[in-house]
Amino acid sequence: MNPPLLLVAHGTRDPGGPRVIERLAAAAAEHLDVPVHVGYVDVIGPTVVEALDGITGPVVALPAFLAAGYHVRTDLPEQIAASGRADVAVGTALGPSPELAEVMRERLVAAGWRPGRRIAFSAAGSSDARALDDVRAAARLLGRRCGQWLTPSFVTTAAPATAEVCGPGDFIAPYLLAPGLFHRRLAELPVAGVAEPIGDHPAVVELVARRYRQARRAVPAA
Repeated sequence: MNPPLLLVAHGTRDPGGPRVIERLAAAAAEHLDVPVHVGYVDVIGPTVVEALDGITGPVVALPAFLAAGYHVRTDLPEQIAASGRADVAVGTALGPSPELAEVMRERLVAAGWRPGRRIAFSAAGSSDARALDDVRAAARLLGRRCGQWLTPSFVTTAAPATAEVCGPGDFIAPYLLAPGLFHRRLAELPVAGVAEPIGDHPAVVELVARRYRQARRAVPAA
């Protein structure tokens, strides 16, 4: 059985964010040869309830999040429950994962980083302790690939703030999936370079496919 995939993202009013999610969904659909739909838990639509309303039969809902914080562990299950659907299997968040760390390293190199230059690892921030644990794990994965110990900093909510810990010679590695307000804030900092968001890199498409296949085994019967 190959049920359709519902790719669930946070949502942003920055048009670049939804474009990345739509490209990721289109690439995943081609890779998996299944229909892929998109829904958002906040800010913009279609909402998860609206997206599920347009899907018939069992479905895999995959959170396109880089850490398993409130939106993944609480918000998404509540919205699925509100849809009245009992045939939805929820997959694991995309991060942390080795695939994302490798893409971040590539983005850093493209921004001009070379081994030996200091990296500031920057994430969106969260008040959820388990999400912050995921961010620390992601920083360790990237640090091993770049040859330095990375302590996470944050654009908002959590401490330390990236703006307070980065210096003029640093390169910022954004732990962000898509462009938006947070990446614009990082791009304004007086540093040597800021890498692009992780985006719809082919390795991310492969990761979505792997998470889908893992969750597919738990899809309830219609």
